[in-house]
Amino acid sequence: MAERGKINWQNLLTVGSVTVLVGTELVGMTWAAGWAIGGIFELPPLFARIFEFVGVTLGCIGLYYFVRAALKVEPIRN
Repeated sequence: MAERGKINWQNLLTVGSVTVLVGTELVGMTWAAGWAIGGIFELPPLFARIFEFVGVTLGCIGLYYFVRAALKVEPIRN
């Protein structure tokens, strides 16, 4: 089995902190956008919840790709 490098704690802390910050902003923004679309068009509650769910899903997908890109720039293992 190949030996892994040591953990770079500074990079781990940086990526973890940025993930929390960007995740809160991104998922919150997309959730609020789904809520706003449901309210603007005066949709029934079920359809408003569907828009919220789609928004949260898109936010989580965006966060996943953000973390992948961040790990390429700031690798956790040396």
